[in-house]
Amino acid sequence: MRILILEDDFFQRKLMARLLVSYGECDVAATGPEAVEAFRRSLENNRTYDLIFLDIMVPGMDGQKVLRHIRDMEHEKNISGLSRSKVVMVTALGDKHNVTTAYKENCDAYLVKPYEEAKLVETIKKLGLFPGQTA
Repeated sequence: MRILILEDDFFQRKLMARLLVSYGECDVAATGPEAVEAFRRSLENNRTYDLIFLDIMVPGMDGQKVLRHIRDMEHEKNISGLSRSKVVMVTALGDKHNVTTAYKENCDAYLVKPYEEAKLVETIKKLGLFPGQTA
């Protein structure tokens, strides 16, 4: 599984990568534009991400806009349904506006910080991303 993590906090980024490395190959981005560029390159190389974690409050472009760009790029490449990347918003913002906006932009799950490893793993399982598992 290929995983992209957008998180501006260095320690949170390292923690997430350490938790997720046993599930797949992890790439990290600290800003919104870095995440968009990483996703664009993954499309160009036909190595799209299976799972993407987006923080909302990041420099350059917030996670909600990153999600919109990702879904637009997938649409341009005719990637839809089960072929799309699974996107999980992971943020301290649990208010109704941010949650609603994320789901309108087609995120697949929403985790509010702080979270425990068990909750992260449960979310991945619910998305059907473990080998031999279906959603």
